[in-house]
Amino acid sequence: MPENSDHFLLICETCQGSDSADALRTAIADKLPSCFAIRGVSCMAGCSHPTTVGFQAADKAQYLFGRISSAQDIEALAAFAWQYQDSADGWTNATDRPSALYTKTLSRMPRILSGGQA
Repeated sequence: MPENSDHFLLICETCQGSDSADALRTAIADKLPSCFAIRGVSCMAGCSHPTTVGFQAADKAQYLFGRISSAQDIEALAAFAWQYQDSADGWTNATDRPSALYTKTLSRMPRILSGGQA
């Protein structure tokens, strides 16, 4: 994990197994901004849409994408990572995200502000 990580790409290791998660990690690692660390996580409740991938960073909206299965999806996730890094609050509209992710967005949760407000 990069020492300066403040952004995280989460890859579910449950539905498709750790081998699938490791393959995704290998395919995307060199495409991410240096501020990202990749974490394998247990179930993110996207079991009907494997493989699920999440984005999170302090003070930013969080995202969950599902049905990640192709090289095009991986390229779209990498492009979104750069977009997410450059956004002050992480908020993006569906039409601003890479088009391959348009129908793969499972959730966008607002950022948590100091004091616990969204």
